[in-house]
Amino acid sequence: MKFLCTNKKELRANNIEQVDFVVVSGDAYVDHPSFGTSLIARYLESFNYTVAIIAQPSVNDKNSIKKCGKPRLAFLVSSGNIDSMVNNYYVSRKKRKKDVYSVNDKIRRPDYATSVYSKMIREAYGDEMAIIIGGIEASLRRFAHYDYWQDKILPSILLTSDADLLVYSMGEKAIIEIADYLNSGLSIKDLTFINGTSYKINTLENISEYKLLPSFNDLKDKDKYIDSFLQQYYNNEHQSAQILIEPYNDCFIVQNIPMPILSQNELDHLYDLPFTYESYDEYHKLGSVNALKEIKYSISINRGCNGACHFCALTFHQGKQISMRSKNSCVDEAHKMMSLPDFKGYIHDVGGPTANFNDEMCDKLNKHGSCRDKSCLGYNMCQNLKVDHSKYFDTLKAVREIEGIKKVFVRSGIRYDYLLKDDKKYLLELAKYHVSGQLRLAPEHCSNNVLRLMNKPNINKYKKFVSEFDKVNKSLGLKQYALPYLMSSHPGSKLEDALELALFLKEINYKPQQAQDFYPTPSTISTLMYYTNKNPFTKKEIYVAKSEEEKKLQNALLQYHLPKNRELVKKALTILNRKDLIPILK
Repeated sequence: MKFLCTNKKELRANNIEQVDFVVVSGDAYVDHPSFGTSLIARYLESFNYTVAIIAQPSVNDKNSIKKCGKPRLAFLVSSGNIDSMVNNYYVSRKKRKKDVYSVNDKIRRPDYATSVYSKMIREAYGDEMAIIIGGIEASLRRFAHYDYWQDKILPSILLTSDADLLVYSMGEKAIIEIADYLNSGLSIKDLTFINGTSYKINTLENISEYKLLPSFNDLKDKDKYIDSFLQQYYNNEHQSAQILIEPYNDCFIVQNIPMPILSQNELDHLYDLPFTYESYDEYHKLGSVNALKEIKYSISINRGCNGACHFCALTFHQGKQISMRSKNSCVDEAHKMMSLPDFKGYIHDVGGPTANFNDEMCDKLNKHGSCRDKSCLGYNMCQNLKVDHSKYFDTLKAVREIEGIKKVFVRSGIRYDYLLKDDKKYLLELAKYHVSGQLRLAPEHCSNNVLRLMNKPNINKYKKFVSEFDKVNKSLGLKQYALPYLMSSHPGSKLEDALELALFLKEINYKPQQAQDFYPTPSTISTLMYYTNKNPFTKKEIYVAKSEEEKKLQNALLQYHLPKNRELVKKALTILNRKDLIPILK
């Protein structure tokens, strides 16, 4: 069977009377390991469970949730690869016109998709149907959270979705444990002991050791919201976490400790599953899923990120511990890609959340969990961090030396401050073999005041890396450039900081065609700053640009060269009493 079944007709054709699980997703059905829906479905299949997929059920058709019938064990529900609100709205809160995770970019995903789909299932099948939610939308909303689109604190998604169980973080281990217990005859209501899950309960009498968070009603006090979020942030590794409980008026939300990360053998097994690397056959009559184009020939080498950038959800979702695939596993996947009919000889990326991180960067992190009082990386790098790129570059070398591979690129985020700490031979190898003319890096800003709040490195480290990169390219006779990702209006960024960024861009002669405005997404430290106007680690007030006017001004300074921004740039410079810069910033 090439694809998993998507309707009753296909189930009958494959002699499946009743499927064990139905996975419901806000994404179109793409059978690729970069899509969480297929990853979980194929993993269950590898443990001999039958799985069907309902992709993007129509909220206007109640029967769309019944396409595969009632599963024997449970419905598994996700918004897809991205939070539905981030997917559906610009940072201005205006509706997006495209969804690259849908066929022909058509918007099919409802707002708050996880809750909408779960309620559709509950209405169709009643209270006896087990509903398990997961994916990034559920994971980042497992406790009460600030919702940017409604500008208020919302309760746990377990309450708004009426689901029975929530799987947070990367859910493969948890979902197999859940499947085995359900298959043995246990009720979903009895599964209150599985690591990596959250659930709702009416009494705490059977729970002995836990950390009590502030109640939902207490979160009106922003200092208590900060305290609650930091407790969650610090309880994100299996080795050091406690059970967390958030009280509500008539129930409690309980979060069990995290599930241990996948071992290398488990991660290798996951990526060795029979993915087709294609979108569902029926879509081809209608068009394409553009999200597949960028990642179809990309290899994920690791999971987790101990960079801990404050605006990134990966710390809260995947955790700081790194799990890394073996070289042989990545080589095997490259061979599978080469067998695809439209493969042209290019591997578009070998990377991950941060490409050059590995699973042996910090002994303490792997044994005891992360430090509460400092970051592995950030504005300054921890001295205990091990620096070793040998595993990563051995894998790159092995993939690029496969006969028939023309080029292997690295596009998904080199952490330049970490690479700088290692032998220069790795920078030379990166530039010589793995850059496609432009190397995208993420300094995000140049103001050190802002960078500290972002938990990003001092800008001098970026400048040093670019200087070394330019020297290496010159020695190789290559014309290649480092291009920065940048962000405006991050908490702490004043108009003066935006001007500093504009002058930095003028200095390096870079004119960005795209400018990212800070987007307050659920469950990040930066969103916490945005909502509370405080640095959560010191409780000191910080400046936050919230008005549409100022955000436009800061963003315009980042792209001062565009004619459409000319008047906004003049206005910003006038406010800052820097009219002398008007002839310069043009």
